[in-house]
Amino acid sequence: MNILVFGKDGQLGKAFQEQFQNSLSGSENNLRFVGRSECDLSEPSQIVNLLNSFEPNLIINAAAYTSVDKAEIESDLAFAINASAPEIMAKYAVQHGSTLLHFSTDYVFDGLKQGAYTEIDSPNPLGIYGRSKEAGEKAILSTFAKSAVGQYAILRTGWVYGDGSNFIRTILRLAKDRSALRVIGDQYGVPTSAVWLAKVAMHLVLDETNQRKFNSGIYHAVPQGEANWYDLACLATQVAKDAGLSLQASPGSIAPIPASEYPLPAPRPMNSRLSRVKLQAELERLGLMSKLPHWYQQWDEQVSAYVKNLSRI
Repeated sequence: MNILVFGKDGQLGKAFQEQFQNSLSGSENNLRFVGRSECDLSEPSQIVNLLNSFEPNLIINAAAYTSVDKAEIESDLAFAINASAPEIMAKYAVQHGSTLLHFSTDYVFDGLKQGAYTEIDSPNPLGIYGRSKEAGEKAILSTFAKSAVGQYAILRTGWVYGDGSNFIRTILRLAKDRSALRVIGDQYGVPTSAVWLAKVAMHLVLDETNQRKFNSGIYHAVPQGEANWYDLACLATQVAKDAGLSLQASPGSIAPIPASEYPLPAPRPMNSRLSRVKLQAELERLGLMSKLPHWYQQWDEQVSAYVKNLSRI
């Protein structure tokens, strides 16, 4: 089986590299990771040429244009990478009977709902980034709706952290230099480990080293629980201090502020909570829960482990 992974240099792409190295070591699968230097997703011809030459049975699109604020002035680039590129991948998948695993975002919602968003809630993105990701979802859905060949999973997630730049690393860096911090306390979501996400996704689409048959569709993939940015900052600094990291700031010197006091070029949804009921039901139907003990881990357990590991680096 040929497996092609886009986005090798991102947090999720790196997590997939780690997971594949652990699970497919010594297998006969032909695995290839590509980044922008190997394939610029804003250039359709490069995507087409790569797909046709490598002939993947499984396409994992862990790449995206994720600069939420810059997207407001780089809309063409955002739509090229987040909408047009996934459509090309989807067209290849239906033409060749391949599987497409694509990742989307909580930013397709406006954040006005009181509870957790489900997959049947209507998207209403606030900014260009969210609109481009929604357009990518629609392109995939439309492409597969015209064919009975191939299968796809769109996994919406949010607040991802891993090997790369993210909120947790930023907070710890600031806490080293400042004795007091102000962090938004009224935007809610679910911090999601890139490693956790890669593990769940791989089990959904792969049966050992073969493609798994699953119900195509959109799924929400986040750990258990919920948090706001203030909660996340307090936990990260406390765990880091307990692990011996020298910080000036502590949870007691972090003040929660409303998002209105921290204006940004692009609006963010106030509520990014995602219901994971549909994905859990599919994993249970496939008999996978025994292989995914980490599925039940709370977000704070995963963040604590992540910060402890960072503190040892």
